[in-house]
Amino acid sequence: MDRENLLGGPPETLLPEDPAARLIADGTAAVDAARAQPTSSLAWAELAEAALADGEDVRAYAFARTGYHRGLDALRRAGWRGFGPVPWGHTPNQGFLRAVAALARAAAEIDEVDEAERCRQLLADSDHQAVAELLG
Repeated sequence: MDRENLLGGPPETLLPEDPAARLIADGTAAVDAARAQPTSSLAWAELAEAALADGEDVRAYAFARTGYHRGLDALRRAGWRGFGPVPWGHTPNQGFLRAVAALARAAAEIDEVDEAERCRQLLADSDHQAVAELLG
């Protein structure tokens, strides 16, 4: 999926398969997937999204923050230097992007406005499609 960037910016960062993706696809609960594969952004993002749906904003924030940091670790291992596209269309990137969106939403819920905006901007800088898909 290597594409030449004609604008001269950094290349897309494409993560390898999330370590919990198969477990979750096979019906394993997110909490058990996170326990089995704690480096998974996807598992933590699912936990954060469920906590948000239940109105548990502080729990959601903690889960999302964990998924965000696990994703940053994976992105750096994949060559990301803190900026550049992280395409939503590449399925393994979606756990990280979902964690960032959940962190933005949870931060807004607890009135951490600067963090919510920073996460929204990171999501937009990664891929505008992710903003549309995850934050509307």
